Amino acid sequence: MKFGLGLLTICVAVPVGCMGSVSRAPGPSQPIEQRFPLSSADELILKGVEAQAVDYSGKRAVRLTGQPNWNGNTVALLPRPIFQDGSVDVDLAGRPVPGAPGGARGFVGILFRSSPDGSAFECIYLRPTNGRADDQLRRNHSTQYISEPGFDFDRLRKEAPGVYESYVDLEPGVWTHMKIEVNGTKARLFVNGSAQPVLIVNDMKRGVSSGQVGLWIGNWTEAFFSDLRIRLVPLISSEVRRGIDSYPALHPFGIGRSGRASAGRMPSA
Repeated sequence: MKFGLGLLTICVAVPVGCMGSVSRAPGPSQPIEQRFPLSSADELILKGVEAQAVDYSGKRAVRLTGQPNWNGNTVALLPRPIFQDGSVDVDLAGRPVPGAPGGARGFVGILFRSSPDGSAFECIYLRPTNGRADDQLRRNHSTQYISEPGFDFDRLRKEAPGVYESYVDLEPGVWTHMKIEVNGTKARLFVNGSAQPVLIVNDMKRGVSSGQVGLWIGNWTEAFFSDLRIRLVPLISSEVRRGIDSYPALHPFGIGRSGRASAGRMPSA
């Protein structure tokens, strides 16, 4: 089924059903996958960004740049689906715009569980110019988790140094594959098909919530996004969830739900 925005939905929603007892760990239904080629920007919900469909480095993509004099989050939301648990895959590239100040990093990432106005969400993003910097501290800041409102990179770095960011090899302006797996209050980031996560977040600050998925950029960034895929894990009862938490390997992504339950601020080094 095709929509605008270059959206193609692939449904594999065949219920598997539950096993017989908690001791055998009831299993969830099979995930549903939706693909968004991002060959058009027509249906994106833009907040503080300008978007256009382009050809970039061998791919059809959506190009995002920030609107001048905008004071707020710079995002482009997908109108659907509503996402709680599952995964988001995307090819993206980010680089500083020409003439950007020295603190620009080409900030580019994905937000999820967003409110319709883009003011509250979870987000994981990359700092492409940090990946090969000749400074180990900057390299350690190549990936970043934030949560809006209230938990920007600066607060998280001060309150828990090194916990919500990590190193990964990146290059500005180069296509990078990013995959985020989400389950309850936990998220894991995989980059360029890595077998192990490069960033693990065990206590997403908005708790268990749901909302839209979107494209995110920081200040002084030119970013490109292509071939986004969302896998939705169907919601299940609290009793079944407790069984999965006891046997995390039976979750579709092999992770349990362990973990505890400011707009417009520029990300930095």
